[in-house]
Amino acid sequence: MIVLGAGLVSLGACTDKSLEVTNPNAGDTKRVLATPNDAENLLGTYFKRWHNAWYNGNPPTTFEGMANVMSLQNYSSLANNCQNIRTPFTGASNVNTPGNPCLGEQYNAYAIMGEVQRVASNFLGVVDGFTTFTPAQIARDKAFAEFLRGISQGYLALFYDSAAVVTKGQDPLDKGKLLSYKAVNDSAMAALQRALDDQKAADAAGGFLLPGTWVPSPTVYNGAEFAKMVHSFRARFRAGIARNPTERAAVDWASVIADAQAGFTADHLISADATNGPFSGWRRIYDPISGGGSWHQMAPFIIGMGDVSGGYEAWLATPLGARGGGNVSYFMVTPDLRFPQGTTRQAQQADFKIQDCEINGGQMKSPEGTPECKRYFSNRTSADPQTGVGYGWSNYDFSRFHWFFAKGAAGTPRTGDLLFFPKAEVDMLQAEGLIRTGQYAQAAALINITRVRNGLPAITAFDNTTPVSGGASCVPRVPVPPTATTTTCGNMMEAMKWEKRMETAYTSVAPWFYESRGWGDLPEGTALFWPVPYQELQVRGYAINALYGAGPGVGNAPNSVAGKSTYGW
Repeated sequence: MIVLGAGLVSLGACTDKSLEVTNPNAGDTKRVLATPNDAENLLGTYFKRWHNAWYNGNPPTTFEGMANVMSLQNYSSLANNCQNIRTPFTGASNVNTPGNPCLGEQYNAYAIMGEVQRVASNFLGVVDGFTTFTPAQIARDKAFAEFLRGISQGYLALFYDSAAVVTKGQDPLDKGKLLSYKAVNDSAMAALQRALDDQKAADAAGGFLLPGTWVPSPTVYNGAEFAKMVHSFRARFRAGIARNPTERAAVDWASVIADAQAGFTADHLISADATNGPFSGWRRIYDPISGGGSWHQMAPFIIGMGDVSGGYEAWLATPLGARGGGNVSYFMVTPDLRFPQGTTRQAQQADFKIQDCEINGGQMKSPEGTPECKRYFSNRTSADPQTGVGYGWSNYDFSRFHWFFAKGAAGTPRTGDLLFFPKAEVDMLQAEGLIRTGQYAQAAALINITRVRNGLPAITAFDNTTPVSGGASCVPRVPVPPTATTTTCGNMMEAMKWEKRMETAYTSVAPWFYESRGWGDLPEGTALFWPVPYQELQVRGYAINALYGAGPGVGNAPNSVAGKSTYGW
């Protein structure tokens, strides 16, 4: 693994001691970790380092933009973050050759995850010798270091086909072997379990409490709150690692349920800072007043499942290449209160304009008391640009966090407490496990929390075959395979998927991508993961002709392409 972070690379010794000079600009693990306080202070900066690898900038330098387009969470013709060259149904692959336009996005997070692993592992190699620290402090610091290792490895496994695992005591110049994503995820699970064990040891030795700067958040991370965070991430990784429906079905759902039940009991917020980080990530929308780009134009394929007017079904019945002809997309009417209400475009725009969300009168409070826009989505004005392939054009933008992008929590754009890990995601992870293990009543109770809150009738049939309530106005209405030209009312599993998509959109890195991958809902021909970046492969001695990508095309990784989706597209 390439390790370029400061303080991570050890230097060879000179043979003539009289010629030795300490270079303060060179990495030197022993010097950086020379004192317990120095080592602990360094460790305490690395959650932010991890976070900024995925969420830095506006938009961040990650593959999130392309992943959102690939999973139908977003559509954009912009070249930013390679969105326009990852459009579904075009045969796009995750190209991995030197000089490819996406090389920075595909490499940045991979490299930083390796750096975070390295720092945490180096710390674990010395912390037991910190005689000036109390046993509780040592155990707390070990828990945090293992947490960093776990979430770094977990995200590598979510998105890449393989990676190296850095361990305690490993030589700083040892790159380690590339392991399969499953092996990397297993290592993440083990690290997160050690984090929980060390947290309990800290509590038993006198108390666990993270310094407030380590995970910037309004949450005070005592032992109980730290454990909730660890369990929540672990539940996400356990389910999200699956590359296809077969792997998703084989997930250890009993463990997912247990982790979710021990996870967040309220929305987890991050205290974002537009200048210093943590950053807010992919929250930007098109704003016809303040300007911007078509960052969050919602592709019609998924959100159309909320339509009860017949517009979505008519759109599906139109040949793919003819959809959006004349710069016109379908108009939807839905009882789901996350969408603008009304039966005409004018009525919907009067119901909710994104500019209204910049002032208190346009905001509402979430159950946790933080601001939210009145609707999650807004109806685009007629002046908004719609360019690119017609089937990507949409009348709707994602607008849930416009208040944060425009004004922030206290008047400073992109600064303040912001939703980072929704409780609804934890609930839906548990609900999916309950459905898959036949515990339908318990699953329905969790699904109904956000479903009823947003104007949809409760699920009252406790099985996975009965259509959801609502009759002709049911939500979701899902495409019927194999042609995907008509729709039918979804079952409990589809209701769970709808809630999860609506509640997690843009809250973390590309949630629709890895969820749709496991559910089998990605468009046919979509790449299922990212290859090890060519920069890493070349350092490991791979020749140019041995580099590989993912997705359709000669020379790409086997089993890296989605088949026909469960919906028929």
